[in-house]
Amino acid sequence: MTQPFLIDTPITTASDQVFVDMRREIVEGSIEQGSKISEPELAKRYGVSRATLREALNRLESCYLVERKANVGCRVVALTAERLIEVYQVRSSLEGLACRLAADNMEPDEVKGLKQLLNQHLQTQRVKEGESYYQEAGDLDFHYRIIKGSKNAHLIHLLCNGLYQLIRMYRVQMGMVGPRVSKAFDEHLAIINAIENHDGELAEMLMKRHISASQANIQTKFDVYQSI
Repeated sequence: MTQPFLIDTPITTASDQVFVDMRREIVEGSIEQGSKISEPELAKRYGVSRATLREALNRLESCYLVERKANVGCRVVALTAERLIEVYQVRSSLEGLACRLAADNMEPDEVKGLKQLLNQHLQTQRVKEGESYYQEAGDLDFHYRIIKGSKNAHLIHLLCNGLYQLIRMYRVQMGMVGPRVSKAFDEHLAIINAIENHDGELAEMLMKRHISASQANIQTKFDVYQSI
């Protein structure tokens, strides 16, 4: 199966472009979770052949954004409480490890850039007022920067070529609003301070706690939906 590429990989083919466009629309909810994929409709919408579209769908399947089931066909993945637990268990372990490695491997200018990124986030009006904390993908994402800062190619592949987009889907569609915003920002700041102090053990622990809090925040929303 064709593997998806990292956020910062150049777009060189029509399939690349369709993959990137669909990935963004699925993550942000423009293409609804759980919706059935119609190849003829999407090929027409993006102005590409069915073969080109299928190549993009294979990539989306590789990063867990679409799934194929017998007698059902191809659908956009549905965000569920059960899937949240499984994904965030893996996320906690791998991103915790990324933090530990980043504390050893990030250069001073990379740490400085990460602090500047947090300041940029704080200047965003919605973050400043505690309304929501939305992060763009790639280098504008605090978590992505730390994963890349681990300098471990296998770990980067597992997180950025695998679970990253599904995790972003949860974060974007069911993520931080209200009181969680300021808490999450403070947690980010504590993590980067631990990395700057080369305290890998503390950085790993803080990241795991941060992800656990994020999971609990999303789980609360599932609980609310189920009670309605």
